[in-house]
Amino acid sequence: MIRALLLGCVLLLSACVSQAPLPESSPSLALPLQLHVQREAEGQRQDWLLVIQAEGPSLRWSLMDPLGIPQARQRLVNGQWQADGLLPPNPEARELFAALLFALTPAAELTANYPGARQQGAQRTLGPRWRIDYQQPLDFELNLPQGPHYHITALRSEAVP
Repeated sequence: MIRALLLGCVLLLSACVSQAPLPESSPSLALPLQLHVQREAEGQRQDWLLVIQAEGPSLRWSLMDPLGIPQARQRLVNGQWQADGLLPPNPEARELFAALLFALTPAAELTANYPGARQQGAQRTLGPRWRIDYQQPLDFELNLPQGPHYHITALRSEAVP
């Protein structure tokens, strides 16, 4: 009985420790944003569309495959993630969303929102957890220590003549 209780406590604590960092306050973002997400892991590549939009004080994150099938939906409300819809929990998507929020935070707001963050030239890091390598503000690589690796670009809307 005591072993089971101790194991439960350890699992609960490890879940808290592994929660992705979030900003101290909501950064200024030009929303809505539509991003193309290329995920690479173990030699395989996936393409997704991510839409980030403001809904009052919260942010809605919707990740879809190229056919428009939802892969993950989350809302960031008062510094907490909440499920949005009936999709099952997706810890990898929450980590991606949190890392993207870090990557999209304006440089002037970085230290106030992420006290442990470092920015040097075109690279931004948050400890060993995330490394962002920018080509442009909305064209960057997101690297996680054990993978996967992401290439993020703004989705360009096609002008109709």
